Amino acid sequence: MKNRVQLIGHVGQEPEIKNLESGKVANFTIATNENYTNAKGEKVEQTEWHRISAWGKTAEIVEKLIAKGAHVALEGKLTHRSYDDKEGNKRFITEVIANELVLLSK
Repeated sequence: MKNRVQLIGHVGQEPEIKNLESGKVANFTIATNENYTNAKGEKVEQTEWHRISAWGKTAEIVEKLIAKGAHVALEGKLTHRSYDDKEGNKRFITEVIANELVLLSK
C-alpha cells in the first residue's frame, strides 16, 4: 500500500506563495462536500476542509492558475507534523502534500 490521497473540491482561500532557499511553496485549503440523508430523512451536506501544500513546479502551477473558488482535483500524500506556537504550545497539523493538480471547469 502507498500513502496516496485524491481530493476534488473548491479552493477556500487565495494560495499563499513563499519563496524559500529550497524553492517555492504554495499553501492553501480546499473544501470537499459529502451529501447524505440522515435517519430523519433530511438531506445533509457535510463539508470537510483540507490543508494543502505544494512544492517546486507544482507550487508554480498553483501560483499561476489557482485562485479562491477554483474547482480542483489533486493527488498527493498525507503528512502530519507539529510545531511550537508563540506561547510555547505544541500544535499539530495534518496536510496533503500535492504532487499533481488539475484545474476543473465549473
